[in-house]
Amino acid sequence: MSYTTKIKDEITQIKNGKSETIAELSAYIRNNGNIKKNKIILTTENHCIVERVIEQIKDLFGIEIKEEIIENLNFSKKDLYQITIEKEKQNICKQLGIEDEKGKFLKVLPNYIVGANEEIRAYLRGAFLANGSINDPKTSRYHMEILTLYPEEAVLIQKLLNLFELNAKILNREKGYMIYIKEAEKISDFLKLLGANNGVLYYEDVRIYREQKNRTNRLNNCEQANMDKVFETANQQLKQIELIEKNDGIMLLDDKTQETLKYRKKYPEASLKELAEIISIETNKPITKSGLNHRLRKIKELAEKFQKMEDEKEIV
Repeated sequence: MSYTTKIKDEITQIKNGKSETIAELSAYIRNNGNIKKNKIILTTENHCIVERVIEQIKDLFGIEIKEEIIENLNFSKKDLYQITIEKEKQNICKQLGIEDEKGKFLKVLPNYIVGANEEIRAYLRGAFLANGSINDPKTSRYHMEILTLYPEEAVLIQKLLNLFELNAKILNREKGYMIYIKEAEKISDFLKLLGANNGVLYYEDVRIYREQKNRTNRLNNCEQANMDKVFETANQQLKQIELIEKNDGIMLLDDKTQETLKYRKKYPEASLKELAEIISIETNKPITKSGLNHRLRKIKELAEKFQKMEDEKEIV
């Protein structure tokens, strides 16, 4: 079972008041209904949604409707359920803000359908049940989307989402419009908005695990980069010492710098901080990183002089 299916199954168990049921059913039919002159046809692969819609229509309008299984042309192994509403079609569409009194489709939803926060939440639930999906947080990217055929509906859904500061955006697709959210925290907030509490717990657990894993990887990469830098610096210093020794130049260094030279050879993989601590402990003469770096700079300068002399000999 996909993560989206689990979310939809969970939110179909939420109990609504009458105004919330109207809002949810309005969104579902507007975004999933094939509205004809004398009937409404709804199709879905989710049986929990079928049962919820049938129950809502019965509660609001007192009519019995049945489901039927039809051929699924999407090459899916899942059954495709169809609900056909013929009785009270005009009254249903009018009460749900889908059509006006003359049976003309309302591109813009009447404000009273989503007049309160709970009604807005219910409308978003209906839109998500109709054509929404959320990537499992275990996948490589965070993504939530709701699809709709109408630009006015896309703008409405975006507006309702952004009332809760979810940073929803719209993308024009070949066949309709996609309202989407890509930020992990915002998607989690959207799930809370829907009332999918179990879905939120799972989402947050996976999201936190992924973030901790990524943070650990970044720290490991940073640590490895630092180690590489330490090895590279130490290797350069050993080459400088080798050049000085080859030219019998050690005596040109003062006693403290000679001491540093000896310890760098003895501990070739130590960082500057580690080497300063080692020298301080073994000689009982405290030295800071800055002081040690000053001595190593003297070694470098002397090595550069010998290197310059060798270069000049080659030219001659």
